[in-house]
Amino acid sequence: MKRASLKRRRGVRVVDRPLAPLARQFAAFFGVGLLAAVVHYGLLIGLVEAWRIDPVAAALAGYVAGGGASYALNRRFTYRSDRPHAEATWRFALVAGVGFFLTWGFMHAFTRWLGLPYLPAQLVTTGIVLFWSFLAHKLWTFQSSISPRAGRD
Repeated sequence: MKRASLKRRRGVRVVDRPLAPLARQFAAFFGVGLLAAVVHYGLLIGLVEAWRIDPVAAALAGYVAGGGASYALNRRFTYRSDRPHAEATWRFALVAGVGFFLTWGFMHAFTRWLGLPYLPAQLVTTGIVLFWSFLAHKLWTFQSSISPRAGRD
């Protein structure tokens, strides 16, 4: 891990913190995730409590509902991606699909096999899928479509 270093820019000492952009990006991802979670949990609770839908099915419906807003907000604010929508949308959908099945698997294990209440189970599941999604979107979905070597010749 790199240490913070001092640099001079226009006569002013500036501390270079290599993890600051990553921290900002994760904070933005977390904020977008909170908005998506409001939709997700709202639908989950509404479907389970008002409609008596199975918690696993309701969790998956909530996951899909939060995904639409998540794509647009993360593309614009979190990753500031220049990858064309034609490339980013299918990648986002694939990462979301893996997250969907992770959600199914963990919710199934926690509620059916371990007998945990659905809301604590969903909280743990959300944390697991949060880290998976952040890394997958950063390293693949919204990674710049321009080669880092482009324009160096």
